[in-house]
Amino acid sequence: MAEGTSARQAPAVLLLGPARTAPSGVATHLNQLFSSALSERFRLSQFQVGSEGRRESAAGTVLRLLFSPLALMVRLLRTRPRIVHINTSLDFKGYWRDLAYLGVSKALARRVVYQIHGGALPEEFFPRSGVLRALLRRVLVRSDAVVLLAEREMSAYRSFAPQARLVRIANCVRVDESSEPSAHKGSAPHLAVAYLGRLTDSKGILETIEAVGLLRVRGIEVRLTIAGSGEAEELIRRTVAAHRLETQVQLVGELFGEAKRALWQRTDVLALPSYHEGLPYALLEAMACGVVPVASAVGAIPDVMQDRVHGLLVPPRDPQAVARALGELAADRELLRRLGRAAHQRIASGYSLRRLTEQFTELYQSLLTPAERR
Repeated sequence: MAEGTSARQAPAVLLLGPARTAPSGVATHLNQLFSSALSERFRLSQFQVGSEGRRESAAGTVLRLLFSPLALMVRLLRTRPRIVHINTSLDFKGYWRDLAYLGVSKALARRVVYQIHGGALPEEFFPRSGVLRALLRRVLVRSDAVVLLAEREMSAYRSFAPQARLVRIANCVRVDESSEPSAHKGSAPHLAVAYLGRLTDSKGILETIEAVGLLRVRGIEVRLTIAGSGEAEELIRRTVAAHRLETQVQLVGELFGEAKRALWQRTDVLALPSYHEGLPYALLEAMACGVVPVASAVGAIPDVMQDRVHGLLVPPRDPQAVARALGELAADRELLRRLGRAAHQRIASGYSLRRLTEQFTELYQSLLTPAERR
């Protein structure tokens, strides 16, 4: 915000996304924006969408889906934000839900930032329908800016919708003294492995559990901590029981704040052999604390980490590959520590909150008229 400009005169931006207390990457992203210097330059507010962070009945969900576009219209007319920042993903539920919000925002002549947090690539989303692909292309072109997380996505969207304004802004984390890697990392007899995030089988959690079982047979001690909640929790518990890994695998529920930082400080390896990704905050947070990622080369992960420089890349759906990677790190603690130091330096130098603030400030300013910027 320019010197002498009051908060009331600052340009208003309405952010659409889940409850900020929800255990999701998009909620983390919203919290990053609200806690950054961006909130000093723009009047940020939120319109909550989606089911994450809500407790509602099936009837309540139907009513919300029917009436929330109207509620957004009322909010836009009442608060008159100049920019509507929609946080979405290219999956079936999120795309169709947020299409209504995009339509309302454009009908009221608001400038729209359409940020896509992972999901399918555009050519893959409607493979059998030329009409629906044309609609998606129209959505991208009609948005005033489409924000993507990864270079791979930029290339795919550029080919699909060359007329759309595409901007790459990667996620970030706060890197401070509490993120410094512990001097004791890698010193325990067992390898400490963790997963933190939504509990869904597409994150490769079941393959990681199987890898722990394979290593136990080989006499390699691994302890896996699984933090989070989600629809696959019971399946995960059954898988742990089926492999008789109750003493090697622990589910600890959702972790926030100091509890989450404490997990990263006592963890050697992040297991993230996902089938698909955007840019997971767990990856950035873990690497910032010197945790070595064993991850799949999907989404923006290859933008962040190089194989055998910051961590180890493994193919998705391959528990044997996960076991080999974990086994190598368990056997070579000097490699573990070297990768951990490089991982921390990578995040500190390239994925800071300051960088995120500067990029979104530049983007928002570019959507305003000269009079609105004053």
